[in-house]
Amino acid sequence: MQHGKYRFIVGFLIAPLALYAVFVIWPFVQSIYYSFTDWTGLSPDFKMVGFDNYTRMLKDDIFWKSLQHSVLLVLLLPLVTLGLALFFAFMLNVGGRRRKNATVAGVRGSGFYKIAYFFPQVLSIVIVALLFQFAFNPSDGMLNSTLKGIGLGSIQPDWLGDPSLALICVMSVLIWSTVGFFVVLFSAGMASIPKDFYEAALLDGANRITTFFRITLPLLWDTVQSGWVYMGILALGVEAFTAVQVMTVGPGGPDYSTTVLPLYVYQTAFRDGQAGYATTIGVGLLIVTMAFAAIVMRLGRRERLEF
Repeated sequence: MQHGKYRFIVGFLIAPLALYAVFVIWPFVQSIYYSFTDWTGLSPDFKMVGFDNYTRMLKDDIFWKSLQHSVLLVLLLPLVTLGLALFFAFMLNVGGRRRKNATVAGVRGSGFYKIAYFFPQVLSIVIVALLFQFAFNPSDGMLNSTLKGIGLGSIQPDWLGDPSLALICVMSVLIWSTVGFFVVLFSAGMASIPKDFYEAALLDGANRITTFFRITLPLLWDTVQSGWVYMGILALGVEAFTAVQVMTVGPGGPDYSTTVLPLYVYQTAFRDGQAGYATTIGVGLLIVTMAFAAIVMRLGRRERLEF
């Protein structure tokens, strides 16, 4: 059985590894190379400038604002989104009242709720951002119209036009659009946990909170950890970029209050024609993303539980 084992393994791996190197590793290498140049992105001519772009980045106030907003998103979005998803999934699978033929069950209508929670995933993030842009409109949007209709017209916020509220509005949209995916993901994980565990805990007098922290969360920890990394990458990548690009003034405003690193990379490269400097910011974004993933995987490491 050992004869030709390594040739067999290499034969299967060489093609996918070659594709990965060409379409993933090589673009990263090119980006790092261009970050040391003054390339405009519009001309084939450029020259090496050494670490000038990195020195400029460290002195760039907009970069630090963007970094602050991205770090805020990567800290809060996974925490809120996964917390809500775990709560909803637990209620849909375990948190219902006891029934005659089932000691452990979800709330009534849990199948419908799963579909309702997952519905935003069917919509493109661009469509979701456009819908909420209309909802946050200060003059005739749904939110301010509702406030006016119930007699609170005097406290109608400017929402996306207020620097103190704009980023919160973007975060709320991202949470609304992604929480359903994790509800379904965690529900699938909870459905695979033997009901005997919950029944034994309930017979011993444990309440729902205790069963969640002592049974559900430990057995779902690997899924939660993977979801945390995935959600963090979304917060640092295309989801945050799209929401800010579509919804906000500028985009990225007002006064750079919603500018995030992916948006700043895009604006620097395609609006300002400074592709070399944009790739430098992209390298900074890569470092932040890798650091986030490493910290989550390190802090979330624990003994694997099997059932």
